[in-house]
Amino acid sequence: MGSPRRHRSSDSRWFHFYFSLLLIFGKHALAELRYSIPEEMKEGTSVGNVAKDLGLDKTSLIDRRFRVVSGSKDAFFEVNPNSGALQILKKIDREELCQGSGVCTMELKILVENPLEMHHVVVEITDINDHSPSFSDKEQQFKIAEHTSPGTRFDLHAARDPDAGINSIRTYTLTSNDHFEIDVSQSDEDKTPYLVLKKSLDREQKSKHVLFVTAVDGGKPQRSSTLNVSIIVLDINDNRPVFSQDTYQVEIYENVPVGTIVTRVNATDTDEGNNGEIEFTLSKTLARKVYDIFELNRVSGEIKLKGAVDFEETEIYKIDVQASDKGTPPLTSRCRVIIKVKDVNDNPPEIEVTSLSNTVSEDSKPGTVISLISVTDKDSGVNGKIISSITSDVPFELKPSYKENIYSVVTKGFLDREQVSHYEITIKATDCGEPLLSAFKTLNIQISDVNDNKPLFSQNTLQFYLSENNVAGGSIFSVSATDKDVNENAVLSYQIGRGNELAMFLSVNSDNGQISALKSFDFETLKTFQFQVVATDSGTPSLSSNVTVHVFILDQNDNAPVILYPVSSNGSAEGVEEIPRNVNAGHLVTKVRAYDADIGYNGWLLFSLQEVTAHSLFGLDRYTGQIRTLRSFTETDEAEHKLLILVKDNGNVSLSATATVVVKLVEPREAFAAADVKSATKDDEDNNVTFYLMITLGSVSTLFLISIIVLIAMQCSKSTDYTSKYLQETNYDGTLCHSIQYRSGDKRYMLVGPRMSIGSTIVPGSHANTLVLPDRRGTSTEVRHIHIPASCPFM
Repeated sequence: MGSPRRHRSSDSRWFHFYFSLLLIFGKHALAELRYSIPEEMKEGTSVGNVAKDLGLDKTSLIDRRFRVVSGSKDAFFEVNPNSGALQILKKIDREELCQGSGVCTMELKILVENPLEMHHVVVEITDINDHSPSFSDKEQQFKIAEHTSPGTRFDLHAARDPDAGINSIRTYTLTSNDHFEIDVSQSDEDKTPYLVLKKSLDREQKSKHVLFVTAVDGGKPQRSSTLNVSIIVLDINDNRPVFSQDTYQVEIYENVPVGTIVTRVNATDTDEGNNGEIEFTLSKTLARKVYDIFELNRVSGEIKLKGAVDFEETEIYKIDVQASDKGTPPLTSRCRVIIKVKDVNDNPPEIEVTSLSNTVSEDSKPGTVISLISVTDKDSGVNGKIISSITSDVPFELKPSYKENIYSVVTKGFLDREQVSHYEITIKATDCGEPLLSAFKTLNIQISDVNDNKPLFSQNTLQFYLSENNVAGGSIFSVSATDKDVNENAVLSYQIGRGNELAMFLSVNSDNGQISALKSFDFETLKTFQFQVVATDSGTPSLSSNVTVHVFILDQNDNAPVILYPVSSNGSAEGVEEIPRNVNAGHLVTKVRAYDADIGYNGWLLFSLQEVTAHSLFGLDRYTGQIRTLRSFTETDEAEHKLLILVKDNGNVSLSATATVVVKLVEPREAFAAADVKSATKDDEDNNVTFYLMITLGSVSTLFLISIIVLIAMQCSKSTDYTSKYLQETNYDGTLCHSIQYRSGDKRYMLVGPRMSIGSTIVPGSHANTLVLPDRRGTSTEVRHIHIPASCPFM
């Protein structure tokens, strides 16, 4: 609780000074109140209404944690949070709390929060007359020679009264007699009684006198105590010991070792023999603590340290030393030894945390108060001067209060939980003594999160490859973002960005970013598209970011070859060819033309004879579909031959179509006549076929150019070097019309036709439509994709 202190006459001036500082600088400690109560009051007695005197709202005292705080072990006061009254918690004994007659006060710290305020209350404990004077011994005996001169003084045992002020000892009285009177000498705060001989003694008349000395205090009602004084009248020994000084003063440090000789008193006696031998003793009226700390050599007068002294407990000791001779009766005299204890720096500072906010929001402004601390040092002077600081490298600092050694810990910069989520603030308090003593206190502060980080994707754009004919409603790929925040601020949800027509065919799982296609895609219809995925956190306000997803549709062998020639009038793949019987070997009978909507190997067509009446007569080029004679015809050869041609692509699971060609052998004249008729018909048919081929080639070329433009636009928007160009392959004859190469990352891709370069490598998982080509431009690798959109019939 509070610590008792003694105040001099300047207390009032200091109080007004502190009060003025409070009015000017008061922020965390706003006021200082003073109350006065007598000691020994019952527990629960109200000292005063602190809340009312401070102007605090009584209804908010509980919410603001209205309380008394201090580092003392004994709590004498408490506050009533309902009424705001300061009450006695424990009965107070002023004599136990404050020794001496000075003003006894206790300083209390009253703390309220929201906003944080600390007020100081000073309670003065006034004395009541609750102790009677007491003598250390109930009896005292004097042996006085009969020839002792009137006016001789004899030291009486002084009574002790723990009360202070007017309640302490006021006077001593002596029973009425003819020979003695009492005299009281006052030194500092002590009253010392002396028995004074006012009339010479006559042992022959009376050898013993019995008197009663009464010590009376000034309280109401008065209290008293009686000392029984016996006086035995002796003869001669008429010189008493005399000290070299009435008062001895000495200073010692509080860390002086036990056994050290503090000082030495000296007394002389002009008598001879036993009457001149002196013996020293400590006065019997001293406090018991003095006997535990000091001891006196009865012969030499040396005062030696028997126990340890502590400046923080007692700063000065006043010891009465008595010198007695060995005459009959012995004569005595008294001197006072004043021992002042000097302070050494033997107490480190103490740091007390009066209030602490363990959690601080990362958006707290600089100057936010997180804790109040007070620093004390039991030493005095320079040894008690304290320098406080924060030793750790943290964004916090100490701000001093108007009152010395009271600080607030405040933020000195902006906080970021994502960089540092926990701080250990080490406060160091160092005194200015020699050697320097320090104390440390560590405050653990957690930084709470606010939503100040938006979600982040690992890349600004993503690329995914999707095989056509995917299952509608199935998952095709997933996206994922991260958020540096925690808890709700880091819970992400995903959605498809608006502004894209294809977005209606996609759905995203808002929890895990799994993207599903609501329709099946067709490579021949759509080869690539892009959309945006938006990731949004659950903070307040919410933050979001997006990523652009590029989707490339991969071709599958889902289109069977289509026979363009021969085609009969009813639409079936059948035709009749008439040739003269006298043609030579190698004669071109006809050419089967076919088309496949797939690209690459899926659209690369091969021709083969499935059925033929005479294998030795006709041959079929597997790449061009040309049917030629293998030898000249003879008279024995049949006039009509049926050929069944199979056309199949090169997909993983190849698809095929068949065409039937009937070859009729005619005589040369008939052949020429038929040729003229057929020529006109065939010209019409060739014109139709040529028209269809032109439309097909134009469509394929248009799609190809569009694909090239899209790829170039995508590469221009990226840092990755994409290049797209045509490769003119002229060293083969088949159904491959054109090819495309492009680069992605560190690989070069090419979709190839029937003949591949020697150094090409097939990329796994590409359905044999893609080759990886070695880049011969140095260490960097350019990857080119060669797309085969369709097979081209040769004319």
